[in-house]
Amino acid sequence: MSTSVASRLSRAVPLPAGAGLARMIVERNLTSFRHAWMTLVTGFAEPVFYLFSLGIGLGALIKDVTTDGGTTVPYAVFVAPALLASSAMNGAIFDSTFNVFFKLKYSKLYDSVLATRMGPRDIALGELGWSLLRGTFYSAAFLLVAWLAGTVQSWWALLALPAATMIAFAFSAVGMFLTTFMRSWVDFDYVNLAILPMFLFSATFFPLSTYPAGIRWLVEITPLYQGVALERGLMLGEVDAGLLWHVAYFVVLGTVGVIGAARRLERLLLS
Repeated sequence: MSTSVASRLSRAVPLPAGAGLARMIVERNLTSFRHAWMTLVTGFAEPVFYLFSLGIGLGALIKDVTTDGGTTVPYAVFVAPALLASSAMNGAIFDSTFNVFFKLKYSKLYDSVLATRMGPRDIALGELGWSLLRGTFYSAAFLLVAWLAGTVQSWWALLALPAATMIAFAFSAVGMFLTTFMRSWVDFDYVNLAILPMFLFSATFFPLSTYPAGIRWLVEITPLYQGVALERGLMLGEVDAGLLWHVAYFVVLGTVGVIGAARRLERLLLS
């Protein structure tokens, strides 16, 4: 990927007004990945494998599923929106945790960045923008595969990609914030400890109504469930005012994460 291409792509990242310096971080990450494009491909492949192995393979045995909204759909159609939300989560969270931690603690990249005009807040916004770009790429590629596989049921799915970007925004912001508290690679066991159960138990593979009543509230407050419910409503055409609650959830969660990450980076890099 040439520097000019990286520059054009970085301008497409949805960063706030006045974040021109932060775009340099996005451009730097785009340029550094020109020799590591296979990493991007493998991150997209996982949910696609799940779609075809579980959604279509297992779906041949399960047949139809009745959603919490009362719609009866083939199992692959039921699973696809959840895997789209998971794809956005994976693309965002791993970039905003593992990569940020390495740059912060080992390569000391951000110390070099501070020798330029950029400050800690530019770093936070830039890394957030890169996570959003990666998460959106995964989501767009998966949505295309899901459409070709015939698992998209409604024109409301056109909003599924912006919704996936919102999911990526919240996960990347919170992930970066939590990364600033980590002291060693061992702490990343907690990331996996949080991500894997969310992936398995956020109504990803079964409707919420199948869960025991006593733990449904726990499932409903998790970020991935909010994303799954949002994407499922859009892709299946089960659109109502309740989807606005999911949108508000991610806006608040992402905003808190961004503010927290910027302040923590400022304290760590300038102290």
